[in-house]
Amino acid sequence: MSGFFQWLSTLSPWLQIPLVIGAFLIVIALILFLVEIAPRKGAIYTYTRLAACVIGPVLVLWLLQSYQWAIGVAAVLGVAFFFLDRRAKGGAGSYFQLVGFLAPALILVLVGLIVPMIQTTFQSFMNSSSTKFVGLQNYEWIFTQPQNLRIILNTIIWVLIAPIVSTVAGLAYAYFIDKTRGEKYYKILVFMPMAISFVGASIIWRFMYATRPPGAEQIGFLNQVIVWFGGQPVNFLAEDPWNTLFLIIVLIWIQTGFAMVILSAAIKGVPTEQLEAAELDGTNGWQKFINVVVPGIRPALIVVLTTISIASLKVFDIVRTMTAGANNTSVVANEMYTQFKSFEAGRSAAFAVILFILVLPIVIYNARQLKRQREAH
Repeated sequence: MSGFFQWLSTLSPWLQIPLVIGAFLIVIALILFLVEIAPRKGAIYTYTRLAACVIGPVLVLWLLQSYQWAIGVAAVLGVAFFFLDRRAKGGAGSYFQLVGFLAPALILVLVGLIVPMIQTTFQSFMNSSSTKFVGLQNYEWIFTQPQNLRIILNTIIWVLIAPIVSTVAGLAYAYFIDKTRGEKYYKILVFMPMAISFVGASIIWRFMYATRPPGAEQIGFLNQVIVWFGGQPVNFLAEDPWNTLFLIIVLIWIQTGFAMVILSAAIKGVPTEQLEAAELDGTNGWQKFINVVVPGIRPALIVVLTTISIASLKVFDIVRTMTAGANNTSVVANEMYTQFKSFEAGRSAAFAVILFILVLPIVIYNARQLKRQREAH
């Protein structure tokens, strides 16, 4: 394989480009060809499958220079073709196509999610260098240190305040500007923070919260306003425990636009007949909102709440950029990074497992709600 690339590097770029593209197209064509012929009956398809079972391992042997991999690929191809031949349903190639198209996603989930999750879980029971099994010692350290308990409490505060405030603000904004003149411009103004990264938003708000000693010129907008009204500058990011709330405001500022867009689309989907029937019954605006609109957009509300809740549990960029966890503002995701940076791999993994446990109930609840919606329709 290395020899092939060395030979390819000696060619002109005008030859390299078509050769690489051609090789890619040949691989794709072979995959599509096998997708079509795998479950078909007939001698020609049998010979084609046999050739695939031979050529595939030979190519792997040539590319990877490994007999073990070649034998493994031969076994997998043989078993797969045999199994798919017997299990094909819904027409020729349907089952094989299903497996073929799902396989990349399943492999990515396995490699990028399941395997790291298992490795992290095992690592959370190891020492800092992952060389010795220490049992629950890392978890004991987390739940017996007051500072760590404060970190978990901060995370819970984030997930209690940010989703509720963002959703309520987004819902109110979406409902009141619905069908008003200039609606799209009002939506753009609220949605714009979503176009900013968490780090960018954090830098913006650091300038908003910036403070200088009394008597000095203030560069922070909020402190300048306070000084204009005769007050003293406030170090917003050092005022424990209010500094955590000031950080949460940044996430609310970003996520309100997301909530507004989703809920605005859901409000427009509420049947007009229901709204007209409520008006004929003599309901006022508040009653119509509570009894008709809110029940009609319940699935969207659940999606928005759970999505922002997960973002709140995993928040890292805002805390890291604005305070780095100082003054009792750290959260689980930030502390996980801090411990890893301090070469405490076991403690970092333990924080990661705790974060996973906190996120898991929300994910399960969201999945169940989606399942109920599909069953209802």
